[in-house]
Amino acid sequence: MATSATHAGYAADNYLNHSRGLASWLFTLDHKRIGVMYLIGILTSFLVGGLLAMAIRAHLMAPDGALPLTNDQYNQVFTLHGAIMVFLFIIPSVPAALGNFLVPVMLGAKDVAFPRMNLGSFYLWCFGALFLVGALLSSGLDTGWTFYTPYSTTTDTSVVLATFGAFVLGFSSIFTGLNFIVTINTMRPPGMTWFRMPLFLWATYATSIIQVLATPVLGITLLLLIAERTMHIGIFDPEYNGDPVTYQHFFWFYSHPAVYIMILPGFGIISELISVHSHKGIFGYRFIAYSSIAIALLGFLVWGHHMFTSGMSNLTTIVFSALTFSVSIPSAIKVFNWLATMYKGSISLTTPMCYALSFLFLFTIGGLTGLFLGTLNTDLHLHDTYFIVSHFHYVMMGGTVVAFVGGLFHWWPKMFGRMYNEFWGRISAAIVFIGFNLTFFPQFILGSRGMPRRYATYDVEFQGLHQMSSIGAFLLGFGLLVAGLTLLHALFKGKLAPSNPWGGATLEWHCSSPPPHYNFAHAPVVGDPYEFDHIDYDRSIDGYVFTSPPREVLPKTPQAEPATAKDSHS
Repeated sequence: MATSATHAGYAADNYLNHSRGLASWLFTLDHKRIGVMYLIGILTSFLVGGLLAMAIRAHLMAPDGALPLTNDQYNQVFTLHGAIMVFLFIIPSVPAALGNFLVPVMLGAKDVAFPRMNLGSFYLWCFGALFLVGALLSSGLDTGWTFYTPYSTTTDTSVVLATFGAFVLGFSSIFTGLNFIVTINTMRPPGMTWFRMPLFLWATYATSIIQVLATPVLGITLLLLIAERTMHIGIFDPEYNGDPVTYQHFFWFYSHPAVYIMILPGFGIISELISVHSHKGIFGYRFIAYSSIAIALLGFLVWGHHMFTSGMSNLTTIVFSALTFSVSIPSAIKVFNWLATMYKGSISLTTPMCYALSFLFLFTIGGLTGLFLGTLNTDLHLHDTYFIVSHFHYVMMGGTVVAFVGGLFHWWPKMFGRMYNEFWGRISAAIVFIGFNLTFFPQFILGSRGMPRRYATYDVEFQGLHQMSSIGAFLLGFGLLVAGLTLLHALFKGKLAPSNPWGGATLEWHCSSPPPHYNFAHAPVVGDPYEFDHIDYDRSIDGYVFTSPPREVLPKTPQAEPATAKDSHS
């Protein structure tokens, strides 16, 4: 374990030397490099999707549209924004990028169970992304990111290209989930029982279950849609005796569990951030761990609440409404346990903690507004209005994206061996928080007053709220730009990071920053991941060190042995 700035600097230089050569990256089997490549890809997707969102909000500054976009072009802009953000960014952001980098290190392992499958899943992601970009560059896409029939079977835009891209991306998601399930089941070191795993691993495991079980349903649905368009079989299109509501059932049976593919890893990040930066053991460990599994299982039972206006029977809608309220219980358990963890903790308002506090506020609003949509009579009024848009973004962006950015700041020193400027990191968190609320809170009011979503024009009475939302969107974009520039500056100008800058107790803080090729120069010790009594602050290296070993010592394993030609990863 590194305990000096000199050792940390050596590790950083060694990592950079190992990084030279494009081919060594393109054909690597090192999970850390694959995680970094995922990170570059999804952040690029986030940039493209964010610019499309800026275009939407700029257009809505005026009732008749401030940009020279036709209604059809506006449809294409919001469709591509949604498709890129959901399929290329939010779903793979935490599992594929941070998960790939962190899961083996948190386990004390040298890699994932199937390194070649891991690299293959990354290239499947790239391949699927090319099809979505092809849809953007050809005739566009104007169906909405849900590809609802019968419009998706009749429009002249690039539905087949886009849906095939989403189909390929589904395979990438399945392979990633399968890899993590096997890795966590089979590669935990001696002494790391299920209830001594970091909660990030619990969240990743629950997410992987959803990826493996739910994603094939989406794949089959998209293949049926392609067959419908190309061969006119008559599955969803009423013209050929199909039923468009069947498409909605298939799509949401995947897509509501997919909401938890997006948010569960964010929950795992927040558990780590709040505990580490409160310097206090997590409150209710088992409740948080079991609630992740409960969310994964209950998520398969509530898809019908997206379809209360589709003509289902009264009994069916009542059942789905009740199940929708039940799935909120595990999420509430997490929030209350996080608050209890912070109670009487020694809270450090670092950049990651600022994002974690933002998450608690924003996700709670998203969760509470979901209660209105789970109630039958209010959902009938709010369905397909801007209230839905705001609720979705408070959960997905206020939850997943804010947690993801907080996780980047938390693990950036570990990933790249460089510290960032804390002042600008905290400034970015404040701007993102203010900009986000200014963007999406007015949309609750718009939706409650009856403003439909997806409209390119609107009545003059809504102009003030739309302009407020647009100003907030640009402020939010500026805050995220500050965050990105802060992290990029750290790569080139940041101070060398110690092995444990925050005082964490999980295994990734036992190795150098960044980790060596096989993660650990020596076999790490396994203890309680949220026991901070053996960690003190060492001001000589501006970081934390372990002053006494945890209770149980991990014996040497083959994972700690030097690499050989046979098992080389690059």
